[in-house]
Amino acid sequence: MKNTALTHIHESLGAKMLPFAGYNMPILYEGVNAEHETVRNAVGVFDVSHMGEFLLTGPNALALIQKVTSNDAATLTIGRAQYSCLPNNDGGIVDDLIVYKMKDEEYLLVVNASNIDKDWNWISSYNDLGVEMKNLSDDYSLLAIQGPKAVEAMKSLSSIDLSAIAYYHFEVADFAGFDNVIISATGYTGSGGFEIYCKNDQVETIWNKVFEAGASFGIKPIGLAARDTLRLEMGFCLYGNDINDTTSPLEAGLGWITKFTKKFTNSENLQLQKEAGVTKKLIAFEMQERAVPRHDYEIVDADGTVIGIVTSGTMSPSMNVGIGMGYVPTAFSAVDSEIFIRIRKNDVPAKVIKLPFYKK
Repeated sequence: MKNTALTHIHESLGAKMLPFAGYNMPILYEGVNAEHETVRNAVGVFDVSHMGEFLLTGPNALALIQKVTSNDAATLTIGRAQYSCLPNNDGGIVDDLIVYKMKDEEYLLVVNASNIDKDWNWISSYNDLGVEMKNLSDDYSLLAIQGPKAVEAMKSLSSIDLSAIAYYHFEVADFAGFDNVIISATGYTGSGGFEIYCKNDQVETIWNKVFEAGASFGIKPIGLAARDTLRLEMGFCLYGNDINDTTSPLEAGLGWITKFTKKFTNSENLQLQKEAGVTKKLIAFEMQERAVPRHDYEIVDADGTVIGIVTSGTMSPSMNVGIGMGYVPTAFSAVDSEIFIRIRKNDVPAKVIKLPFYKK
């Protein structure tokens, strides 16, 4: 089991630690609901240093990224980031990721912790272009400082205007006394804020300064359990739950990151799927009675016929209602369609809704 550079701090704070993607990670501190509300209303900090980072450089770096990702990275300018995915050859997804354009001919790919080796091998297998690839995953730490008060709380830590960094843009600047820190206006919570990429030997100092700067704003450490409830309220896909090697980006509602203006892995088959129309779709639903849908619960129709499974589900801390996502045949995917979630032999009614669940 790997530790992050901050594991000893989480343990000293009394965090509940559990294995996650091969790392010893803080799952919760004071409780999921309290931590969730901190991020929705103030500012919280996640240690997400388990995520993977690959640096691709050289005159063909963009060509390689274009070949293996579904989105059009040619539209990126320096200082911009892009959500994308790595399609496989069977219609599914190797992983979802974020592509950062650092410089001309230099890109940073940020991938899911559980897929670091898988993604590295996949991209490498397409690198017949002489692109220099560096796996920086073990050298870098990542803090997600999230919430509506994040900008104000952190502004004293950098000489740049944090409020001027637009969503999915970033700056390489000074932060908490260190130069060349990536300050990225990205996150997985839907409540605004930043992700901070720094070297492992810098992160403890940065963590301490972040908490000093945020003290009067109610800043707290947040575990991965609240990260999951926050992302689900926004309808953000989680790899391994809502998307995987067998789900196509079109079925998952990720047509917006699937650009057929270029050729990429399996793009011809995905284009045929788009033209023919998908037979199943990832839907979002709200329970119509007080009940909590869970991962792998069956989704059934009015006759009790199983039509799908729940891929993600929880009791929404912000709205106090059961929410979830899952794949169903297209006929059941329209907004306001009635479905049922089988919970301990009871078929509990639910309604298909439009994302996000949580509206600010």
